[in-house]
Amino acid sequence: MFKLIRVGVRFSMKIKTVLIGLVTLGVLGGLVYYRLNPKEDETAKGPNEPAVTLQTVVPKDVAVNLNLNGTVTSIRTVDVRSQITNTVKEVRVREGQFVNQGDVLFVLDTRSDKANVEKLTAQLLRDKALAADQDRQYARAQELRLKNFVSQGSVDTNMSQRDAQVALVASDEAALEAAKVALDFNTIRAPISGRTGVINIFPGTLVLPQTVSLLTITQLDPISVQFSVPETQLVKLQAALKSSSLSQGASNVEVKVPNTNKSVSGHLYFVDNLVDPSSGTIKAKARFENKNSDLWPGQFVQTRISLGVIKDALSIPSKSIVNSPNGKFVYVVGEDRIAKQKPIKELYVYGESMAVEGLSENDAVVVEGKQNVRPDAKVRVITPGAPKPGGADAKGASDAKGAPASPTEAQSKEKTAPGSVQSAEKEKTPPGAKPSEVPSTAK
Repeated sequence: MFKLIRVGVRFSMKIKTVLIGLVTLGVLGGLVYYRLNPKEDETAKGPNEPAVTLQTVVPKDVAVNLNLNGTVTSIRTVDVRSQITNTVKEVRVREGQFVNQGDVLFVLDTRSDKANVEKLTAQLLRDKALAADQDRQYARAQELRLKNFVSQGSVDTNMSQRDAQVALVASDEAALEAAKVALDFNTIRAPISGRTGVINIFPGTLVLPQTVSLLTITQLDPISVQFSVPETQLVKLQAALKSSSLSQGASNVEVKVPNTNKSVSGHLYFVDNLVDPSSGTIKAKARFENKNSDLWPGQFVQTRISLGVIKDALSIPSKSIVNSPNGKFVYVVGEDRIAKQKPIKELYVYGESMAVEGLSENDAVVVEGKQNVRPDAKVRVITPGAPKPGGADAKGASDAKGAPASPTEAQSKEKTAPGSVQSAEKEKTPPGAKPSEVPSTAK
């Protein structure tokens, strides 16, 4: 019994000794590992100063462009209607046809109006003959009055009859002219040049004044684009309108043709006289040459308006700006690597950059890493595109000078590792043992 207890105590002491030896070996191995790899420990610890990238502010001219959505509208659109009641005799136009001003579109039945013109012409000739007879009678009455053959009253009566007949002739002439106008209304002509729309009548149709239009003619060349501009840009918009007027239509508006890569240029020619209070915008129009019919009335297009140039503007990336309750600011780093706050005022945004006020030429602005920067604190400047500390590139093996180990060196270490295991096994082989008794580690 006592022997068994002694054996158990000795066995437990041996186990404790083995465990203590293993722990000691582990601690020594860890110390050796971190001793041989000090940079990994430094990488894990990390720097105290935040890493940032900078960009120097350089003045340059910036073109101020305003991108808006516009609608293509025709400069002139006319609904063609009949001014008299009559029947359509001929239709001399096709749907979708381009017509010139004065071209004949429709011809109505002219028989009744022609007869009326002929009737009034004959009546005018008759009244002119009677007026001539009244002139002769008035002249004869004046001669007889000189010889005291007739009284003065008779002469006055002849004069009144003559004047009435002259007025009747003038009335006949006016009636004849009105009949000719009515006859001319039977031939309906194009009031403007443009493209015709849907034709709503056919030969034999009775047309009436103030009814549905016969067709619509829309002018396509030139054509206009209408858009709404924020009222904050009204001053610049008026300057662009004045510049376009002085330069006789210089191109300052560009429109992208829908579903193509083509753009057309035009000039601003109209700014409305009222700002819409509900939307805070003002309407404006630009005119474009449209010989190839690239733009079509009713289309929605992307419009870019040139509102001038900001000379020597100080531009910075938009992502470098920090928004705060007190306004917008950026961090500026000096030669002492201390970050200072500088409030800015936005002038114009274009792409990923912004023209601002409040900076000076050659200021170094923090672009990346601003979220870790604190005011009046030092920063660590890094070059854009350089590997960050603690990254995959920094974790690789390095030589004594800090350069990363080459792939061939890493492969050679991997190849020599099994050999070192085998040499260790050989050292553990007891003297006089046979080779067959040595355990094999590599299969």
